[in-house]
Amino acid sequence: MAVTLTEKAALRVEKFLEKRGKGVGLRLGVRTSGCSGMAYKLEFVDEINADDVVFEQAGVKVIVDAKSLPYLEGMELDYAREGLNEGFKFNNPNVKDQCGCGESFNV
Repeated sequence: MAVTLTEKAALRVEKFLEKRGKGVGLRLGVRTSGCSGMAYKLEFVDEINADDVVFEQAGVKVIVDAKSLPYLEGMELDYAREGLNEGFKFNNPNVKDQCGCGESFNV
């Protein structure tokens, strides 16, 4: 299963990379954190590692490390604006529970 981007998310990542002036894509991963056990991490990638899995959509590369992939398979990354707030939204079918603040999850 792939990790996908909505059109809005792909456009936003493109804009971030253009503004940054370098980078090959966006790294999506998980780390141990929060009250529910895991949290998402996003960072720009300048170099793809040998153990990375690369998904490309709308010309944007999403890079996932091999350890994070089982937690992210089938996930859709979206970008939304709600009132004065805007940011990436993680639509992950693997999530069984998440904390009340939405910052962490478990599978």
